[in-house]
Amino acid sequence: MDTAARLEPAECAQVLADLGYAGLGGRPASAKAHASALQTKGLVFFNGYHVTNFGYGQTELPGDLTKVVDDLAGTGSTLWLGINKVAFPAGVKAGPEYGDTIVLPQLKQLLAYAKPKGVKVSLYPHTGFWAAQFEVCLRVAAKVDDPNLGVTFNLCHWLKVEGSVRDPSPLIKEALPRLNFITINGADTGDTQKLGWDKLIQPLGRGSYDVGAFVAKTRAAGYRGPFGFQGFGIKMDSKELLKESMEGWKKMDK
Repeated sequence: MDTAARLEPAECAQVLADLGYAGLGGRPASAKAHASALQTKGLVFFNGYHVTNFGYGQTELPGDLTKVVDDLAGTGSTLWLGINKVAFPAGVKAGPEYGDTIVLPQLKQLLAYAKPKGVKVSLYPHTGFWAAQFEVCLRVAAKVDDPNLGVTFNLCHWLKVEGSVRDPSPLIKEALPRLNFITINGADTGDTQKLGWDKLIQPLGRGSYDVGAFVAKTRAAGYRGPFGFQGFGIKMDSKELLKESMEGWKKMDK
């Protein structure tokens, strides 16, 4: 992810190629520049991350969503979509799935706009968002039931939201038909819901949480898609961070 590969497109592509990465997850605004540079090295621009809000009574697709789709068009990449806030009508006592009735029509409009431009969408669970839980993303994707809408599993956000005791493997197996991406990073175990991001997002190979066992379980469950490295907030030189994490990946990948 560009949270770790904090480099300009040409240099980023060269460094990733030299270290053995398959590509990059970045932002829609710089997608075309990165995709072009990556392509020259035989690498892929996998996805562009964006956060949006939905509200009751919206009839048109928000302008921020049409813009990011346009930014990603032609890159062959997926829109990584975090749903931050969902505004309910005043006075409504909403049940746990009430927000779905607001979100689903908007997502269907988004897919209708994105399909002709060759852009797919993957829901990105993020701590503190309306869609903070992987289960919420999976539920919404299942209700929309469109092959162009998938889900992403983020290890650091799972640890923050669900804790380290709950095994995510059953949900990952359930999600397989819609699971586009998994992001990983080094992390500590314990009461992870109370840990800071400096403990939950580390270079691969560091931390007490057994990321290698997690990767093995996801593969045993049937996942064959890409693994992304999340480097948000890690205070290291980008090249050193990427080098250390690739070394950590190779060790666990054995």
